[in-house]
Amino acid sequence: MCNLYRLDQSTAEVGRLCEAVSSVGANTPAEVYPGYPGLVIAGGELRSMVWGFPLALKGKQGQQLTLKPVNNTRADKLDSSFWRTSFASRRCLIPLSAFAEAEGPKGKKTRTWLSLPDQPVFAIAGIWRPTEEWGPAYSMVMTEACLAMDGIHDHMPVVLPSDSVSQWLEGSPADARELCTPYSGPMAIKRTDQPWTQKAELSSAGSN
Repeated sequence: MCNLYRLDQSTAEVGRLCEAVSSVGANTPAEVYPGYPGLVIAGGELRSMVWGFPLALKGKQGQQLTLKPVNNTRADKLDSSFWRTSFASRRCLIPLSAFAEAEGPKGKKTRTWLSLPDQPVFAIAGIWRPTEEWGPAYSMVMTEACLAMDGIHDHMPVVLPSDSVSQWLEGSPADARELCTPYSGPMAIKRTDQPWTQKAELSSAGSN
């Protein structure tokens, strides 16, 4: 699952490329981790939200221990109670330049970046909801990986070609579900020697 992505463009550039009105006063971090703010396009606005729906983790005695950001939404679980309402009525776009997966042996994993050739920004399918804990929060919709990702991971974010954006945002749940398929276009893969880092591992979250 995706637990790290990058947005190389400024807020103004993202708003222009995605034809969204910016309601963000400052740029968010270039690298986005679960539980941290990222840019989202919802209702025609470019907004800052927290990446991950809050999930309360409890101890053996029922006491709340911490909040976990559930940042990935598997397409085959969109009908579950945790995601259903957001999928039906609060779909959004997540603009990014590349997403990362960890490769290598345990303790020595490095970042592999995946992007779309000649596209400085592309859109990933997302859903969002208001939360009492963190304010507006979003999650990234995942599907089976495409052939280009063979050996890297068995799932990937739902990449939305420009001509399918309105179908995701405005279509019925059935229309939107049709888009939850592996990306069929070319992908650029950049393997690096950059450590996955402790911060990324500590911030990672699973899917619900």
